[in-house]
Amino acid sequence: MLSIIPVMSVRADIKDTQEKLNKAQQEHADTTQKLKETKDNIDSLNNTKGTLEGQLHQLNVELATVSDNLATLEGQIADKEDEITQTEADLEEAIAVENAQYEAMKKRIRFMYEKKEYTYAEMLFTSRSFADFLNKNNYIEKLSEYDRKMLDRFVETRENVEATKAVLEEQKAELDEYHEQVEAEQAKVTGYVNATAGEVRKYAGEIKAFEAVADAYAEQSAKEEENIAALKKQLAEEIALSKLAAQSKWRDISEVQFQDGDRYLLANLIYCEAGNQPYEGQLAVGAVVINRVLSSVYPDTVVGVIYQNKQFSPVGDGHLALALASDKATAACYKAADEAMSGHTNVGNCVYFRTPIEGLTGIQIGGHIFY
Repeated sequence: MLSIIPVMSVRADIKDTQEKLNKAQQEHADTTQKLKETKDNIDSLNNTKGTLEGQLHQLNVELATVSDNLATLEGQIADKEDEITQTEADLEEAIAVENAQYEAMKKRIRFMYEKKEYTYAEMLFTSRSFADFLNKNNYIEKLSEYDRKMLDRFVETRENVEATKAVLEEQKAELDEYHEQVEAEQAKVTGYVNATAGEVRKYAGEIKAFEAVADAYAEQSAKEEENIAALKKQLAEEIALSKLAAQSKWRDISEVQFQDGDRYLLANLIYCEAGNQPYEGQLAVGAVVINRVLSSVYPDTVVGVIYQNKQFSPVGDGHLALALASDKATAACYKAADEAMSGHTNVGNCVYFRTPIEGLTGIQIGGHIFY
């Protein structure tokens, strides 16, 4: 029996590693797509948020304009109220003056009426001449005419003040009505501002949530890229090991001493790896195991080869243990094990197999490529 040449520990066989690589690449592609979709969502939300912020700015401008108009109106209303107050004071004064003039005129008329004879007699006896008497009489008549004119003037003044007050009150009523309209407009615009601001906050919250998701995807993507790089490196090492095995020393099948249980173990491994494959595919799996036993690169026993660390996935995931527990191997699997243990191979010196992938060449039997 030839001694085994020491080699670096194989972390996984090419089949297992390539499957892990394919899975990792697919997961990375999925993560990249999700990251892209999340970023697209963020861009869309940012666009919507930007539009809403523009609307909010415009609404704030409108609100400021409405508020300025309202403040101007309030100032005009206050001025109008001051004018009305002053007009009311003027009206009270005009009424008082009118009443005073009216009372004075009444007193003079009453006096002249009650003292008419005395007044004329006094005027007659005190006049120096007839002309003087006429002058005094003319004075009394002018005094009466003056009283009437003054009373008419005061009445006109009062009426003008009352008209002015009516105009001012009408103007104030119009201002009050417009004030109510502007207040309603202010309330409406304020409602729009609050609603739009709420929408902006809502989209900002959604953007923040999506950004957190995007960060998680980005972190996951970075880890997946590291894992893919590690798997690619591992796969390259295993392919190099496969080439090394082809170039290393091989034993003849006659030099192998099989142990009790090797046939049972190999047949159940064949069942786990190729139970759904044609017989040629089952024989090829058995041949790969025996080729490793014959190669100086791998352990020199069936048990050592099959249970070498991370070499056959059914060992690692527990399927082989379940098959061994109830002997799942079929008659065809046992036949393939017997042929392989007798030294028969339909895949030459291949020491690896896997499902087909682009760029991998070898012998394809059923659903596996052997290389």
